[in-house]
Amino acid sequence: MSQRTNEVRESFLLAIASVATVDELEKLRVEYIGKKGLVTDLMKAMKDIPNEEKKSFGQAVNALKTEVEGLITEKREELKKKEIELENAAMPEFDVSTPADLKRGSYHPITLVQRQCEDIFRSMGFAVEDYSEIVTDYECFEALNIPKDHPARDMQDTYYLENGQLLKSHTSAAQNAIYKKYKDALINEGKPIKAIFPGRCFRNEATDACHENTFFQMEGVMVDKDISISNLIFFMKTMLSEVFRKDIKVRLRPGFFPFVEPGFELDISCLICGGEGCPSCKHSGWLELCPCGMIHPEVLKAGGIDPEEYTGFAFGLGLTRLAMMKYGVKDIRDLNSGSLKVLDQFTDDN
Repeated sequence: MSQRTNEVRESFLLAIASVATVDELEKLRVEYIGKKGLVTDLMKAMKDIPNEEKKSFGQAVNALKTEVEGLITEKREELKKKEIELENAAMPEFDVSTPADLKRGSYHPITLVQRQCEDIFRSMGFAVEDYSEIVTDYECFEALNIPKDHPARDMQDTYYLENGQLLKSHTSAAQNAIYKKYKDALINEGKPIKAIFPGRCFRNEATDACHENTFFQMEGVMVDKDISISNLIFFMKTMLSEVFRKDIKVRLRPGFFPFVEPGFELDISCLICGGEGCPSCKHSGWLELCPCGMIHPEVLKAGGIDPEEYTGFAFGLGLTRLAMMKYGVKDIRDLNSGSLKVLDQFTDDN
């Protein structure tokens, strides 16, 4: 049997020396160490040899198998290296004197609007926070005065995950964490909580010119002693005038949101149609931009803040709709389309 082992080894060495491609090498591998390969057959033949020869024969076959595997690995690396060298040789030479293509990419319009809003609020003393897109039911609902089975949950058709978590349906999901992060500075040092937290939100909605299942919001909160609705109006008017670089016509109307009391809808006169009515504003001349109001006492309590001593306002600015207003985008679906024809027109100067 040792002679048979040597014969298989010699035939393999002769065969691998003539292999020229990776495909040929794979065929050779199957021929020798595949399930029905020559080396595999030697292992199967052990049952037919005398017991006193099995140990030495088994050692010889194992050594042969190890040698074959090692040589195949080395050959494969050698062949792949040659393939890369051939590909490189076939490539045209790069002329470093060729003028560069100076056409550059552009930022997404929502990115531009978000950064502008962040700069505006930073100038007014607000911190800019980030928060996860996957949150718990407590963060998204219960901490915001929306207990389980509350009918207010029907306002948001939510994407739930198998582990019980969910894709956040509004940036308000970060409120509880923000209060807990800054409450010590508020209570012990008298520093007001002033923070914005932009982010992407998800709702299982039918899409149309002004609705998408994926959109961007920017939540903002301010908590201190003696905060009122007038503070909310001031900050929102300041932000909008900076974004649009002119006075913007807005209106407040009553709105229900479980985490604020009282609650409002801040609408902006549609800049796409000039208030005359279009699909983007549902032909009303107004576009809902900012649900807002005074933070509900139960929400402050959940964040560890005494509502008898402190008050605050919260707003949820629709960054996607704000971008539509600023840049005259008539269909919200264009923003998620990935169409360069649509998106490459936007620059920091727009």
